[in-house]
Amino acid sequence: MSELMEKGIMAWIDTLARLDLDATAGSNRANQQRVCRVVFAWASRLGDGWFWYALATALLLVEGFAAVPAVVVMAVAGGVGTALYALLKRGIRRPRPCAVHAGLILTVAPLDRFSFPSGHTLHAIAFSVVATAHAPQLAWVVWPFAGLVALSRLVLGLHYPSDVLAGGALGATLAWAAVAIAAAAGVPV
Repeated sequence: MSELMEKGIMAWIDTLARLDLDATAGSNRANQQRVCRVVFAWASRLGDGWFWYALATALLLVEGFAAVPAVVVMAVAGGVGTALYALLKRGIRRPRPCAVHAGLILTVAPLDRFSFPSGHTLHAIAFSVVATAHAPQLAWVVWPFAGLVALSRLVLGLHYPSDVLAGGALGATLAWAAVAIAAAAGVPV
């Protein structure tokens, strides 16, 4: 690779990184308003898993055995997602925006040191895909919540937009693969 081409690529990467940080800083300004701080902090904490555990429990209580395949697929997608994002975070080691940009307002402490990809978004999208594949009527609950979780990562200054997009893409891919594998095995979700 020529030195000129390498400089061009590095300049392009630097520009994208600056845009990523600027978008996070812009989103984080919403954190100055009390209602935003409260809403997004709650979305983040519920997105730690509590909302999804409650959903799985509710499905089992309401539907009984009929919900077991969906809950198992959610658990498998969640487990694989956790392993994947932990592996990526340890390998890529991208610092969180709150560690790079001193001007961000933090109201929720990060769960770990690294940023890429967003595990909260990965799980929110994965569980929403599986839940709506199982019970489409849940879409009006799970998708707005998944959106709040994803947006909370930016507003709270914990992730860059590229982290959130990557987490969402990974979550969707994992969930659709898990649903497809279950269906191919004769276990419709």
